[in-house]
Amino acid sequence: MSRKVFGQIGTLKSEKVEEYKKLHANAWPGVLKTISDCNLQNYSIFLQGNQVFSYFEYVGEDYEGDMKKMEADKVTQEWWKHTKPCFEKYSISPESEFYHDMEQIFYYE
Repeated sequence: MSRKVFGQIGTLKSEKVEEYKKLHANAWPGVLKTISDCNLQNYSIFLQGNQVFSYFEYVGEDYEGDMKKMEADKVTQEWWKHTKPCFEKYSISPESEFYHDMEQIFYYE
């Protein structure tokens, strides 16, 4: 089993911050199961103003495959219909309109 850590940033629409917080205060069990089934652990989301930072650890062997599995999950697709409209779209990140992967420059265990 490999382990890789991820940090991501995103910007919420100002009028959607409270909605986003409420959604995550009551995250759907099916979404949480998919997160686990796709080998993500220690998933955290932090908020400062309308900026969000997420952190998670990937502990599987096929990140690309697991992300495709997550994208194909019907419950997760429905969840994203509620969460994605909360975000400002990024123009700097070709891999994602909503979150941008950050470069890890330091880790200490």
